Amino acid sequence: MKVAPNWFTAAMGTGIVANAAVLLPRDAAWLRALALAAWLAAALLLLRLAAVAVEQWRRGRRVRDCAGRRVRGGAADGSAGDLAMAPFWGAPPMAAMTVGAGALLVGGDAIGQDAALAVASALWALGTLGGLAASVTVPLRMLRHPERRLDTVFATWLLPVVPPMVSATTGAALIAHLPAGQPRLLLLLGCWAMLGASLLAVAATIALVWRRLAAHGCGPARMVPTLFIVLGPLGQSITAACLLAAAAPAATGAAWAGSAGALALVYGLPVLGFALAWLAVAVTITWRTARRGLPFAPTWWSFIFPIGTCVTGASELAVRTGAAPLDWLAIALFALLLTAWLVVTGATARHALLRGRRAAAPA
Repeated sequence: MKVAPNWFTAAMGTGIVANAAVLLPRDAAWLRALALAAWLAAALLLLRLAAVAVEQWRRGRRVRDCAGRRVRGGAADGSAGDLAMAPFWGAPPMAAMTVGAGALLVGGDAIGQDAALAVASALWALGTLGGLAASVTVPLRMLRHPERRLDTVFATWLLPVVPPMVSATTGAALIAHLPAGQPRLLLLLGCWAMLGASLLAVAATIALVWRRLAAHGCGPARMVPTLFIVLGPLGQSITAACLLAAAAPAATGAAWAGSAGALALVYGLPVLGFALAWLAVAVTITWRTARRGLPFAPTWWSFIFPIGTCVTGASELAVRTGAAPLDWLAIALFALLLTAWLVVTGATARHALLRGRRAAAPA
């Protein structure tokens, strides 16, 4: 079994189902059970993918040492130097932080609250370090790549610059678990800084993606699902702003609480409107492509995590405003998320089964 970084989007997608179910503005036993099952599946998948990836890296080092040469890009399979695959190096850190956030939200039901906090903290630290590294090194490598052209730009280019935003979102839940005073304040400020840095990079990248769409269209059918990736930073930034506003009183008292809450609404509501507009465009293009033929590829997992962030963003805005329409919007988006996750999971299982049969067939 070989694992490329794009397969970590499956752990991201499964993990966001758990987080979205818990954060919905509805409390039901079946939602809690669904969230726990999804989190356990995401955690096991992350462990499996990480174990295989580490083994691949070790084999790559052995081959390199015996041959006496270094693999370009630092990856055993050379994917770090592949212009199409390089952006997906942002997926492993996001997968780790998504599973870590789920541990804090629902994982305590299975492993206990103390263990859940330890897992969440460790995965947040690991994901933040990896995400910050990816957000700097991967875009630089892509911008210096000899084959870069406007027609090679896809929404996947967002993946390496979004992890700091995920760090800000998931770090907000850890603020209350730190000692009062400077530790909480430093983490709050750090999360706001990571959100701002990621948001500016996302804005520049979305403009580049839009330019590419206007000049060259959507590209191959297998890349059409990546249009949904644009929803990811939109929903994630709304969620981050709301959660950081909710965490501000624990770190600053009443000093920033009102301003942070107002900022979350002033930012979140317009961005949610843009996200819904982009969702309509992406669904329309995907539907038209599917009628002509939409072959399965790992890019199908692009449907899941971005929609999940829109669910969490709408849920947090519903809680903050008390608006019933936002409640129903979050529920409708969660129904779409669950449907997409079931479809993509089934297609992935069928794809894996067919590959296994082909590998076992005699030559």
